[in-house]
Amino acid sequence: MSEEKKEYNKPLPEFRPETKPFWEAAREHRLVIPRSRETGEFFFYPRALSPGGDMSDDIEWVESEGRGKVWTFSIHHMGPSKAYKGEPPYVVALIEMEEGVKMMSNVVDVDPKDVSIGMDVQVCFDDVTDEVTLPKFKPAG
Repeated sequence: MSEEKKEYNKPLPEFRPETKPFWEAAREHRLVIPRSRETGEFFFYPRALSPGGDMSDDIEWVESEGRGKVWTFSIHHMGPSKAYKGEPPYVVALIEMEEGVKMMSNVVDVDPKDVSIGMDVQVCFDDVTDEVTLPKFKPAG
């Protein structure tokens, strides 16, 4: 017998050409962050032009170790739509990555009451569909 994968009913990310490398890497369980080749500065969210003074389309994707710290967070007891009905509380956090960028994601594999600002976290990956893998974060160590 094969185990049937549960249908994923929550909203999925919007895929755009400029985010393709990010989502392809996530499917391979790798976290990549865009960096301007002109300034050497990392930035996040993925976009066609690097922000700041250069506004360059000369962007490279750099693999991250996936380490960071919880910069801020909230515990959600009720989701934004009925797709989240009946779910236990979950954590939405802004993670400050070692590369200096901040990423919004979920903190998983921990009781929400144990999450704290400054907590060390490590990326992990949630294969929510055959096509979509979401980077999330769990306590480091």
